[in-house]
Amino acid sequence: MTRRRWLGWSLALAASPALASPAQPGASLPWPNRPLQLIVPWPAGGQTDLTLRVLCEEAAPLLGQPIVVINKPGAAGTQVAPLLKAAEPDGHTIGQVPITVYRHALMNAVPWDPVADFSPILQVSSVTFGILVPASSPWHSLAELVDWAQKHPGELILGSTGIGTTAHLAMEEILLQHGVRYVHVPYKGTADQMLAVAGAQIMAGVNSTGFAPWVDQGKIRLLATFNAQRSPRWPEVPTLRELGYEQAVYTSPWGLAAPHGTPEAVVQKLHDVFRQAMFSERHQAALARYDQTLDYLDTHSYRQAVLNTVEREKRLLKRMNLLAHPAN
Repeated sequence: MTRRRWLGWSLALAASPALASPAQPGASLPWPNRPLQLIVPWPAGGQTDLTLRVLCEEAAPLLGQPIVVINKPGAAGTQVAPLLKAAEPDGHTIGQVPITVYRHALMNAVPWDPVADFSPILQVSSVTFGILVPASSPWHSLAELVDWAQKHPGELILGSTGIGTTAHLAMEEILLQHGVRYVHVPYKGTADQMLAVAGAQIMAGVNSTGFAPWVDQGKIRLLATFNAQRSPRWPEVPTLRELGYEQAVYTSPWGLAAPHGTPEAVVQKLHDVFRQAMFSERHQAALARYDQTLDYLDTHSYRQAVLNTVEREKRLLKRMNLLAHPAN
């Protein structure tokens, strides 16, 4: 930690009366009165971890306290949940919450409820998911893939990054509409799946923007994306919404949350600080480096988006027989 950064924090705090720290009810010290912790449920050095570190560096001067990133990888990004639930709701511990946390709670019996146990702060970013085929594939459009799959029931071999992942659910929703039966091949990660697609070991795959180098090198073909709008990187590729699948918008958005019970004034301050930080030029450049985009929602809108997503995925997981049965 450099003297220059500490000086920057001190000057920013002194020069920002509009961001004066709210006092906690019943507390003698203003908030924040010590460094914050941000729980990141991914390995250090990964794409999301690196962009979050930049975000924290941009937010820290506005808070007047450093933000320490705590990496807790494993379990598909859900390790943040029990840790956030157990943390004191004083605004000094927050977490990055991927959509998999909410989905995992629907698919498994867990001792935490992300809807009840977390206080959303704001939504930050999302990624691009796409439908991919080998460069040698005869399919140049999603319609051609679906048409072939309908005429050859059970013969389509399609890969994803795992059962119940966003990639799996996104494609499942499309194929269910057409009554397509297929063979699903789950992979442990992007690299394994892209090797399988590029080598034509499987006929198609769905993945997030880890596929970008493979598309750019001409080893695989991108048929469509699950974004609301076309990707600036691949402007010639249509979205599923354009192709008539109005509800097929999957971007795996993620945001920041605090433990339930965190004072509203503190949540508001966190929202204001991180909103300013996420729109900084440096943070936006970090996101662009990894093909991520700003996907800002304020606290109220983020909370509503989470509730809408949970209800939508409940219906889809029930159709797929993946919804956990409530305990009797």
